[in-house]
Amino acid sequence: MSATSPAPGFLERVDAAAIALRDLFAETPLQFNDHLSRRYGARIWLKREDLSPVRSYKIRGAYTFFRKALMAKTPAESFVCASAGNHAQGFAFACRHLGKRGVIFMPVTTPQQKIDKTVTFGGKFVEIRLTGDFFDACLEAALEFAAGIGALMVPPFDHRDIIDGQATVAAELAAQLPEGVVPDLMILPVGGGGLAAGVTQYLTAKGWPTRFVFAEPVGAPSLKQSLVEGRRVKLAAVDTFVDGAAVAEIGREPLRHLKAFRPEDVRLVPENRLCATMIEMLNVEGVVLEPAGALAIDALKDFPKAELKGKTIVLVVSGGNFDFERLPDVKERALRYEGLKKYFVFRFPQRPGALRDFLDLLGPEDDIARFEYLKKSARNFGSVLIGIETKSRKNFDRLEKKFREAGWSYQDITENEVLAGLII
Repeated sequence: MSATSPAPGFLERVDAAAIALRDLFAETPLQFNDHLSRRYGARIWLKREDLSPVRSYKIRGAYTFFRKALMAKTPAESFVCASAGNHAQGFAFACRHLGKRGVIFMPVTTPQQKIDKTVTFGGKFVEIRLTGDFFDACLEAALEFAAGIGALMVPPFDHRDIIDGQATVAAELAAQLPEGVVPDLMILPVGGGGLAAGVTQYLTAKGWPTRFVFAEPVGAPSLKQSLVEGRRVKLAAVDTFVDGAAVAEIGREPLRHLKAFRPEDVRLVPENRLCATMIEMLNVEGVVLEPAGALAIDALKDFPKAELKGKTIVLVVSGGNFDFERLPDVKERALRYEGLKKYFVFRFPQRPGALRDFLDLLGPEDDIARFEYLKKSARNFGSVLIGIETKSRKNFDRLEKKFREAGWSYQDITENEVLAGLII
């Protein structure tokens, strides 16, 4: 399955955009990855967009939009965007490089680290306005402001020039692969769809027979759902953990180019499993990835190894803007996915020696990570939240057998989203 046929001049526009980007930064590397190649028995290459000046590919689309607007002599004196993340940073970098005034609307809830980074990239050329608790309110304020002063709105993904800019990822990797090498498979992360639309169009126009697969978070399947229903769908709710790809509605223009793909071409990545991939890449490869940046790597886990063996595979690593204040949460999610950490609510007897009796059931690889009285259920019993970490997931089978044999009353709430969300 391939993208729709590109319009005349598409390849030329993208190639010109790629050349223009060299004024800002050198092409991002395409790196052969030994670790992943050994694991899957394949030849796996990573297109490292996390190594761009703003640590994501978003600078490509933003700068291309600016450049085309200035070439067309757009009368706007200033530019506006709404973003809490990578698009804002790419926008800010372009503003400073071109010497153009930009106003960036961000939700009030945006972490200070992201605000500071955006200011660093834009310097005196950008102004940050914090508006609304959520992106939708922020976007509405940005659109209203842009219309009021006649500024030009720079969208994050839903525009032809943005797609052209993101397609420069494909123009670069086509030149970076060894001569005669064409990927059997390419996995692309999807949020608003600009990157996926651009890359698939470009490589299809080049005549590559490459199979394209897309990776979306389970909590934000906007492309998958749109392909299932055969129309552009706005999700009623989105899990924002994978913030770089947590989009409720895929772009209209990107979907126009992706509508020929099947729902089966989209792999939905569980957020907790994604955290395990982030931790693995950090510990094994020393690569810092944001959740969206690890999507393509994690999607490999959905393929039978026989399907990947011997194949040449390119994965787009879309970003590395990771706030290390999130690391404890990422590690927690990774441990829970791997079955190495569980949470239980025990009916704990209120008598001397009860805690010692409980601790005696633990093995040498088991550790109490959390112990908290929730309430006193009755005169002789209390509800206790206990978090346990262990070295091997099979240890929990042994532990729970011991709990039952010893007569302990408990409930495993690790996968109970409602209870876990309230008390963990």
